[in-house]
Amino acid sequence: MLNNFLRCIILYLLLLVVMRLMGKRQIGELQPFEFAITLVVADLACLPMQDSTIPILYGVVPMFTMLLVHLLITKLCVKSVRFRRLINGKPSVIINEGKIDIKTMDKLNMNTNDLLEALRCAGFFKVGEIECAVVETNGSVTVLPKFANSQVTNADLKIEGGKNQLPYSIIVEGRLLEDNLNKTNYKKEDIYKLLTRLSLEQKDIYLLSLSGDNAFIQPYKGNAQNALIEETA
Repeated sequence: MLNNFLRCIILYLLLLVVMRLMGKRQIGELQPFEFAITLVVADLACLPMQDSTIPILYGVVPMFTMLLVHLLITKLCVKSVRFRRLINGKPSVIINEGKIDIKTMDKLNMNTNDLLEALRCAGFFKVGEIECAVVETNGSVTVLPKFANSQVTNADLKIEGGKNQLPYSIIVEGRLLEDNLNKTNYKKEDIYKLLTRLSLEQKDIYLLSLSGDNAFIQPYKGNAQNALIEETA
């Protein structure tokens, strides 16, 4: 029993290492060959787990072999456009100039419901708002809206001087993340001063994030709020 337990732990950790080395893509972003290799690697790890008579190496060696195959194919895809197109395929336009390409939809085995769902996921509920839609090689759908339905930007309104800043999570579930705090211009004292001003304590905070001098605070109890943080001298 102990032997089986240890085998499962070892193989699980090795599987995590292999998947980590393969990259950080989510399942929905995998190319077909990546998805196939992921399934094979997972199956290879299961065999020694299920049968204690199979040596662990019989699972480990094929797992790392598939990892090498994955890295080789990935490198070839980077180096060769033809090989990349052969392995990954190419994007397909399913809406062009506002018109649905039914033939391409049939080739992709997509039905109307698939199309409407993909458009809703992209934030569009009306087909008439779409100028162009493309099915990418990983199966996701990207959408270009018609000019009349495009979002207005600051550049369109000729608004200058603004700057978007990356928000950092400073307090998460009552814990202060000092690594993130060090990436900002503020100190612990600034955070505690802000909380005192809002009659809150660190343990009361579910999430506090900073974007420049703007703080978003969501306590465990009560409503979320935005506040300006002040830097101590």
